[in-house]
Order: sequence, then structure tokens, then C-alpha cells
Amino acid sequence: MYDINEIMAVLPHRYPFLLIDRVEEVIPGEKVVAIKNVTINEPFFQGHFPGHPVMPGVLIVEAMAQAGAFAVLSQEEFKGKLAFLGAVDKAKFRRQVVPGDELRLEVEIIKLKRNAGIGKGTAYVGDKKACEAEITFIIG
Repeated sequence: MYDINEIMAVLPHRYPFLLIDRVEEVIPGEKVVAIKNVTINEPFFQGHFPGHPVMPGVLIVEAMAQAGAFAVLSQEEFKGKLAFLGAVDKAKFRRQVVPGDELRLEVEIIKLKRNAGIGKGTAYVGDKKACEAEITFIIG
């Protein structure tokens, strides 16, 4: 398991935009399982939505992208590099994510070339799918 300090050693993201709290499992370049604990203190809940806080879908996709980036940037050949979001395809949102939820982010790297790749991500709350998407990334 990787804690927040170990995650920040691999990813360049910082609060308030680092959207993963721990990594439970990683096979560099292949797959990752990460956790985001969704709390009412998240800055986006101030405006999304007052009286009915819901994690924005685009931030769920971003959390999956960060988890996938951790899997890729954990490889020796990509240490110190950045992973940029290139495209999001086949995104589906299946349930709302609200304060108190533990979001489990599972990303499988399905294609990885010299400087680009594709990850298939699924976000779960418990055993229920909250979101799934294919994420294209560029390594720079």
C-alpha cells in the first residue's frame, strides 16, 4: 500500500487537486487500485450542489486518470515525467458519489507505447459501479 507521501513522490498533483488518498495495489505499467475518500470538506462541494453535495463526474474521471498515471509513472522509464489527459471515451456515470463514500478506482492500462497509452478505468462505491471510461494519456 502507498500512502499520500509516496503518491506525491510519483504524481505532480497537490491539494486541492490530488484526488487519490492511497494506492492499495499497483503493477507498474499494467494496473492500479487506488482510493479516494470523499469528504464534505472537498472544495467543489461548496458549489456542486448547495444542499445536495455530489462529486462532479469530471472529477471522478480525473481521479481515475490520476490513478492510471500512478501506474504508468511508477515504471522506471517514466519516473519524473508527466502524464497529460489526451481524451476520454465511452464515459458512463452510473450513480452519484457523495460525501462519506469511499471511491475505489481501478485502472487497467490496455495500451502503452513510448509516449502515450490508453487506460480503462472503473470507479466503484462499495461493489456498485459509479463511473467507467477509457482514458487516453500522453507522457511528456
